[in-house]
Amino acid sequence: MVASLFDPDPKSPAASGEEEGGQMTLLEHLLELRYRITWMAASVIVSMIAFFIPQVGFTVIGWLLAPARTAVPDFRPQFIEPMENIAAFFQVALLGGMTIAMPVVVYHALRFITPALTRNEKKWVFPIVFGASAAFLGGVAFGYFFILPFTLTFLLTFGDSFAQADWRIGNYIDFVTRMLGVMGLVFETPLLVMALAKFHIVHWRQLLHWWRYAIILAFVIAAVVTPTIDPVTQTLVGGPICILYFVGIGLAWLVRRN
Repeated sequence: MVASLFDPDPKSPAASGEEEGGQMTLLEHLLELRYRITWMAASVIVSMIAFFIPQVGFTVIGWLLAPARTAVPDFRPQFIEPMENIAAFFQVALLGGMTIAMPVVVYHALRFITPALTRNEKKWVFPIVFGASAAFLGGVAFGYFFILPFTLTFLLTFGDSFAQADWRIGNYIDFVTRMLGVMGLVFETPLLVMALAKFHIVHWRQLLHWWRYAIILAFVIAAVVTPTIDPVTQTLVGGPICILYFVGIGLAWLVRRN
């Protein structure tokens, strides 16, 4: 089971006739969906095991604390609940597991829709898997090196003349991991737009015509997914979404010019 997560694609019973173009019933679609979700979840769980090793998990937590300590050198969060440290440790492992398992997750998500694609379109599955995995990792890196330093500096130093920042470790790790996860997903936008165009679901002209709505929607999404209400964080998230949307339009034009 573990070996097939990373190498061959095991044929599920529901998809056994997909290469011959056979049709699937609603029940077969549901079985196929359950099959793919099971492999996605299993890949994340298996990938999380490495981060449950204390040396690895605590090292990653130290990396996540570094941007805050750059702004406030003596920053040391506290925990006030018995399980708070363990919950924070688990959140870090979950983010790490999702990052490592992203190729498997994207692959099985695409395999769920491949029965509806032509033979030529199926050739794009592996390039999209590679690109989406690299984009997610790039988004996490962008969030760590660019978003978190600006955001944490603003949040930790605003009003520090009358109040000292004394955050809980659970709140801090939840904030940081959510921001990194969101940025990883945000960087999937160009690949998502390109895939939709390649599979003839949308057209680049249509996407370009919607640019005003896309900008509004980008900042609405930023307001929803960011854990704070400050305009700095929302702008740092909404801005890249807008830029990546137009990058996606360029990729859509490359794969479907006509």
